[in-house]
Amino acid sequence: MKNRIIASGVFLLTAALFSCKDKTAFTISGTIKNPASLKVVYLLEADSTQIKVVDSTSLSEDGKFQFKHDAPYANLYKLRTGDNVFDVIAKNGDGIEFTTDLKDNAHAYTISGSDDSDKIKEFNKISNFYGDKNNKVVAEYQEKSQALGKQSDSLLKVYMPVFQKNMADYGNAVIKFVNDNKKSLAGFYAATSLDVYKYEPQLVAYADEIKDDFKDNPAVQQFIKQMEKAKPVSVGHKAPDFTTAGIDGKPVKLSDFKGKYVMIDFWASWCMPCRQENPNVVKQYNTFKSKGFNILGISLDKEQAAWQKAVNDDKLTWAHGSDLKGFEGATEQLYHIEAIPSNFIIDPQGNIIAKNITGADLEAFLNKTFSKPQ
Repeated sequence: MKNRIIASGVFLLTAALFSCKDKTAFTISGTIKNPASLKVVYLLEADSTQIKVVDSTSLSEDGKFQFKHDAPYANLYKLRTGDNVFDVIAKNGDGIEFTTDLKDNAHAYTISGSDDSDKIKEFNKISNFYGDKNNKVVAEYQEKSQALGKQSDSLLKVYMPVFQKNMADYGNAVIKFVNDNKKSLAGFYAATSLDVYKYEPQLVAYADEIKDDFKDNPAVQQFIKQMEKAKPVSVGHKAPDFTTAGIDGKPVKLSDFKGKYVMIDFWASWCMPCRQENPNVVKQYNTFKSKGFNILGISLDKEQAAWQKAVNDDKLTWAHGSDLKGFEGATEQLYHIEAIPSNFIIDPQGNIIAKNITGADLEAFLNKTFSKPQ
């Protein structure tokens, strides 16, 4: 009886020891089936600021490997062997089990011991699904264009709406995933896949909600700071007033347009996407100016002559201003301009009601805005 008690005690002690997690590191124990000639697995730290190799190990003869790594904060990592890459979110104390079979072209894998790793796997399925859909759209468009021997506007009109719808569906799926996983790093990494110009209001709101979370993760903190900087000039906020030098040398103010609809259009003579968009902006201005639509162009040029020539060449007949300091200009800094073309549409009450809309989207927005009773 005494021996049984001792044996039982030893068993319980052993179980307790093995159940205690090492809080100073995380472990990944993995199995790679059918690795072929692959011999090495790499562990990469992969936050949004950089990707770097932090460890590597050799596969055993039966395809097993293990990593033990000290993570000062929960973070995104990648397991890489050859061209095969798998996402893992880990923090100290996690004991993660990973298995894959490289004969599977879909790169399916199983993972346990980390809820966030399960969630990033779920997000990657969403990303891959819509990526595959649009790859097929692009491939079909290119195939038909090659058959014609040239790019066709009529083909583009068929395939571009399909591509854009897939992107919109992807954005909606990501927003839902982020909202369902706000307390997970997987939600954060999903959010960073979105176009910040298109989804800025949602990203600003999301940053507000996670500002007290993931305080040790530099990528998260950098994102929060970026959104805090963008917040004062996001949709729904008052447009900050400014004064700058007009193209004729006289001061021009945003407040000169108080009580009117105005689009602040940030552009430059050297910006090819801006110049390509200018004919559309001219068209919309000529269509809607009689209904109360105004434009204030803010140039990021540094030379007056180049600015003036582009205004004349593109027939931009609205008000213009610039301090000729490029991205370092006071107005550019005030409006958090990091890329151009960029625009802000402001209503008569001075509220920002839209940002960064171009092409057919700009025309549709103006049609909708000016069809309402004023």
